[in-house]
Amino acid sequence: GTPPQLCPAHTDVFSFGGPHECHFINGTEKVRYVERHFYNREELARFDSDVGRYVGLSPYGEKQAQYWNSNPELMERQRTAVDWYCRHNYEGFIPFFVERRFPPSPSQYTPVHPSP
Repeated sequence: GTPPQLCPAHTDVFSFGGPHECHFINGTEKVRYVERHFYNREELARFDSDVGRYVGLSPYGEKQAQYWNSNPELMERQRTAVDWYCRHNYEGFIPFFVERRFPPSPSQYTPVHPSP
């Protein structure tokens, strides 16, 4: 099917949006924000803070990316998401991930060198 058209008056509301991702490298030393937009399980467009703009991954996604990239307020918000979204929430993310790290159970451990 054809993806839904976005109303120009609602450019800050992504009606068929995808997940927002924060990639932390060495704590908050290097942070990357990615926002993906899908329709029918196909990724149409994405914003990547390392690129600094939306990139279309399909013909429709290219049109949407051009439209979003032409909105200065939206682009300022997206380009600063590394700070206001990722870094701001870093302290809340880390305990969740760190507390769920478990050493392998003895049944999952295979020694590299057999005992003599």
